[in-house]
Amino acid sequence: MNGNREGAFQNVAGKVQDSVGGLTGDAKTQAEGKARQVAGKVQDAYGEAADQAQDIAANVNRSVEQQPFAAILIAGVVGYVLGWLTHRRY
Repeated sequence: MNGNREGAFQNVAGKVQDSVGGLTGDAKTQAEGKARQVAGKVQDAYGEAADQAQDIAANVNRSVEQQPFAAILIAGVVGYVLGWLTHRRY
């Protein structure tokens, strides 16, 4: 969540810097503002991905707690398939 707020701040600050550079005719300030906007958008995307990963992990944890036998069965099947795929000869 903090990454999202920081990314949003960087995006807004970049827009302001880009506008100031455009008004003053300073290409360097304008370019820095655009770069700051891109960095803010990337930071926002990272924060969103991290939040989604936490939600998925919480859902998996809740499912495992509610149905431990099914979770063990699924983990066993996945482990077997991965083992079979890694030791398979072509």
